[in-house]
Amino acid sequence: MAKRKRGDPPLTKLQGVREELGRTQEQVVRYFLARREQIQGLPQATEHALYIMLSRWENGHVSVTEPGYRRMFREYYGRTNKELGFPPEQENEGLEELRDRLTVARSIDDETVELFQQQVNSVRGSDKRFGSLNVLDQLNSQIRQIESVRAFSVRDSHRRRLAAILTDARTLAGWTALDRGSQLQAWQYHEDAKVSAREADSPHLLAHASAQQAVILLDMGEYQLAVELLEFARYVAEHRVPSLLKTWLAAAHGEGLAAIGDQDGALRAFDDADSLIPSDPVDPSMPFLLLNEGHLSRWRGSALLRLGDEDAINHLESAAKALDSTPSSAIRGQTAMYVDLAFAYAAAGDRETALAYARKARQLASRIGSDRQRQRLASLELPGGGGATGVT
Repeated sequence: MAKRKRGDPPLTKLQGVREELGRTQEQVVRYFLARREQIQGLPQATEHALYIMLSRWENGHVSVTEPGYRRMFREYYGRTNKELGFPPEQENEGLEELRDRLTVARSIDDETVELFQQQVNSVRGSDKRFGSLNVLDQLNSQIRQIESVRAFSVRDSHRRRLAAILTDARTLAGWTALDRGSQLQAWQYHEDAKVSAREADSPHLLAHASAQQAVILLDMGEYQLAVELLEFARYVAEHRVPSLLKTWLAAAHGEGLAAIGDQDGALRAFDDADSLIPSDPVDPSMPFLLLNEGHLSRWRGSALLRLGDEDAINHLESAAKALDSTPSSAIRGQTAMYVDLAFAYAAAGDRETALAYARKARQLASRIGSDRQRQRLASLELPGGGGATGVT
């Protein structure tokens, strides 16, 4: 069999699944070494031998014939025999695997569940600082792992907590997919997030996932549908969520109302947000929300830009000063703010300032891999003629 070159398709389904999930051969071997003692009758192999076996299986030189190894692949990847390129399961094989998965799920304790949340938070921190370049692959791996445990857990308290963490991971994955310019993938992540939010019996997670999903509709130009979804999110949240989320939902609603040209409604929504924001805009129960007065000012400025209001520049410049001096500001939000400023100054006829902000925005968008913001910049019309395509 010819040696695989960079960019070539996977040689086997087994290899393709590992690469799709972002796992390394080292991670697979480590899992096998940790798990093999729990599977009766599994032939023993040294770590070096496992590397050789894995390479030969993935290259298609030999097949995975040992049921114990097939089982470990299914457990680690969360895939079926068919998806991994193995023969169909035998009846006893499926029964034993079900027993094993129930045993694994039963062994999950509160500390392990909390570890799942910490892993999602860690990816969120990376996304906040560096954007979406490497985040989605990590999230897909975590989502599959949590799904696998939740599917075989029978303790209701654990299922609800796992469903809540799964919702958090899915909404973050959806936001990352949207930043990469994949609206359909982003939509599906949010649909799945709403399902797990309902299983978690969590109004605040359902409201957040719904409102974030509305941003996809705004990007598509489906403004009225976005407003309807935002109204649903605020209805779900009414009297049932912390004030920080109410603030965020009010501002999101204001953006949607601005998109359909309802200036009075949009300004009322932003006034609601200003009145609702808590004195301490940090809620450990909602790590997915990053919101303070600077963010609200940026959001209002963005809405005023949609409405063609000249005051947009004042709000966006005020937000830029606040957020640029805040180390905790998310790089994706800063990028969007610079794009808004480029459009605001272009609308005001100030070509040089618009060009300067467009350059800053493009540099950040390239750094974090934000196709969404690059696409916005591509439509920027500078005063005096010419788009922003030549911005570097």
